[in-house]
Amino acid sequence: MNGPLSSLKILDFSTLLPGPFASLLLADMGAEVLRVESPSRQDLVRVLPPHDAGVSASHAYLNRNKRCIALDLKRAEAVALVKQLVGEYDIVLEQFRPGVMDKLGVGYEALKAVNPRLIYVSITGYGQTGPYRDRAGHDINYLALAGLASYTGRRESGPLPLGVQLADIAGGSLHGVMGLLAAVIQRQVSGQGQQVDVSMTDCAFSLHGMAGAGYLAAGVEPGMESQALNGGSFYDYYRTRDGRWLSVGSLEPQFMQQFCAVIGRPELAGRGLSADPAQQSALKREIEIEIEKRDFAEWNRLFASVDACVEPMLSLAEALEHPQLKARQLVTEVPRDEAAAQRQLACPIKFSAGLPAPRHIGAALGAHTEQVLAELGYSPEQIAELRASKVVA
Repeated sequence: MNGPLSSLKILDFSTLLPGPFASLLLADMGAEVLRVESPSRQDLVRVLPPHDAGVSASHAYLNRNKRCIALDLKRAEAVALVKQLVGEYDIVLEQFRPGVMDKLGVGYEALKAVNPRLIYVSITGYGQTGPYRDRAGHDINYLALAGLASYTGRRESGPLPLGVQLADIAGGSLHGVMGLLAAVIQRQVSGQGQQVDVSMTDCAFSLHGMAGAGYLAAGVEPGMESQALNGGSFYDYYRTRDGRWLSVGSLEPQFMQQFCAVIGRPELAGRGLSADPAQQSALKREIEIEIEKRDFAEWNRLFASVDACVEPMLSLAEALEHPQLKARQLVTEVPRDEAAAQRQLACPIKFSAGLPAPRHIGAALGAHTEQVLAELGYSPEQIAELRASKVVA
């Protein structure tokens, strides 16, 4: 079965999380992705614990369905190989700091000269321009600088280090895929490629959404626990008697009525959303008192058939067993070798025509070097010579 992106061939120079997660989505949807890695400076995700059968579980997941070639880009022969490859792999994905690919001789202008149809996606922390273009950073820094952390947390304890890499994935990966596919569509019309500049900080900044709109148009600065959806209203998490948590999102009146009826306090229904912080704080305390009277399992039973926007906070292990997530087939079996498979998160996008079955977990460094070189027309003797001179591995 061919996926919807089976016509795309992508040369992926990225490492760690943002670029590899982007190319994972593309590969799952049928694109042919060829990773280009350094034989001497390994992707640190390759050694990230935990491990399964000696292989990093994160690497096995992030790099499934991708082939891998090892090239020493500091060698002129390797640069020449990349220029050969972009004649066929006419989309490049890279994640180096600005200027690094140019110094290696495989920047956008150099490769565009070889293939004017080339689409060149650059994912960086701060973008190709601006005073921070060369500055180091991680997910927590991008969220802090973009202002998102300023109203994500509790007033008493401060901002929260999120359990997921929001700027990396929602910023770099998802926006990178959108930019790439938009450039592909434009190329189909114009015949020309282009560079796509994706800054994880820029994309994180765009996630302000309603809070950003409120500030720019009305001058309302968001703060922790100051808005309806960030703890400033009864829309929140509540602890049960046995120390578990329920999520309560009963914003609309019809949901609030059902929620209050289940907790035995129907008179609270008229005190839903309010602009008065004191009133919201008092309402939250009333709800806290009621939720603390019963155990987690009992609340789950009481709300199971009630459409009130109330759901249990599940652990990852529990989420994997939830009937809704199981029905959506969000876990897949990916071949690890000829005899065994590994359970992994599945592609979350569903197509009526289906997607190709996963082919393999993340490949070993240089696992497909000989295969790719042979496809370029290199003889076994030429490949052996390149290996001996350490141009490839």
